[in-house]
Amino acid sequence: MTFLGKLAAFATAVPVAISMMVSTVQAEPIRIALAETPSDELAAFFVALDRAKANGLDYEWTAFSDEELAIQAVLSGQMDIGFGTPYAAMQRSKAPLRIVFQLSKLKFFPVTTKKYSSLNDLNGEPILLHSRGGGTDSIANVIEERVGIKFGDRSYVPGSSNRVAALLGGRADATIIDLSNKNKLMRSEAAAGFNVLEMFEVEASDEALFGNLTWIQENEEQVDIFVKALVSVWQDMHEDPTIIRRETNPDGPIGQLPKEILDELDGFYADAVEGGLYDPNGGGRKAAMADMEWYSAAGQLDGDASTLNIEDFWYLAPLDAAMK
Repeated sequence: MTFLGKLAAFATAVPVAISMMVSTVQAEPIRIALAETPSDELAAFFVALDRAKANGLDYEWTAFSDEELAIQAVLSGQMDIGFGTPYAAMQRSKAPLRIVFQLSKLKFFPVTTKKYSSLNDLNGEPILLHSRGGGTDSIANVIEERVGIKFGDRSYVPGSSNRVAALLGGRADATIIDLSNKNKLMRSEAAAGFNVLEMFEVEASDEALFGNLTWIQENEEQVDIFVKALVSVWQDMHEDPTIIRRETNPDGPIGQLPKEILDELDGFYADAVEGGLYDPNGGGRKAAMADMEWYSAAGQLDGDASTLNIEDFWYLAPLDAAMK
C-alpha cells in the first residue's frame, strides 16, 4: 500500500476523542483541549509538553473531534486551555477568553481534483473544511470576498490528512489543506489527479493557545512554564527541524503513530519551517495585529481592525516573560 493509502486508512481508524493524563506530584493538572487527534501536526506541541513536564507542569489532554467543541469546552470550564482561533467567541461571549501563544499560521492551500483550475471555478461548488468558525472557514470567507464567488455547501472534517484521504477516496473534489499535506500529495504518485489553486498570502493565526483570563492569571506559574516550553521548542525547531523527531517520546501519543508518519517528521518540519508556518517568537503583537485584520475581513470579528484592541483578545504577559 502506498504512503498516502496508508494515511487514508489510518485517518478512518482514528477515534474522535481520546484522553490521556500525565501524572506528576501536583494535584490540579492543566486540562488541555486539543482540536483534533494526535498527528504529525501536533508532534512539536507534544515535545513542548514533555519539556514543560520536566519543569514541573502537571497536565492532561483531551482530543475533541473539532475546534468548535474544544472552544466550547473552555467556555464551559470543562477545559482550561484550548486550541483554536476563537475570535467570534471572544467578542460575543461574556467569558474573558485570551490567546497566549500562536501555534501556527494560516499557511493553507486550496486543492482540488482536475475538475477545477482556478478559485473562480469554485463558485457554487461544495468545499471540505476543517471546522466551523475555524481557520479554513475564515479562508473560505476571505476567498469569497476577494475573488467575488460564493461556495456551495461547506462540510467539515478536522485534520488536513483526513481531508486528503477524502480527496483520494473520491469523497470530495475541493478542500483547503495545510502546507505539509499539500506537499505530500503533490509529491506523490497521485499528484497528476489534483490541482493546487493560486492563492493570496496569509499571515494570520491558524491555531493558537487560549484560555479564560481569570484562570490564566490564577495559574500564572503553570502557564509560564507551559509558554516557556513552547517558545523553547519553536525556537529550537527553527535552528534544527529534526529536533522534533529526536525528542518525540516513543511511548507517547506521537510515538505511537504509524511508522510511515514518524519517518516523515523530519521532512514535515523542514517544510513547515521553510514555509513560514511557525513564528519562533510565538506570534505576540505582530500576530495579534495580523489576526485583527484577517478575522475582521473574514467576518468573525465585528468592527474595523483599526478600532480593535489586541488586549481584548490576547494576554501577552506569559509570552513577554518567556522572551526575556
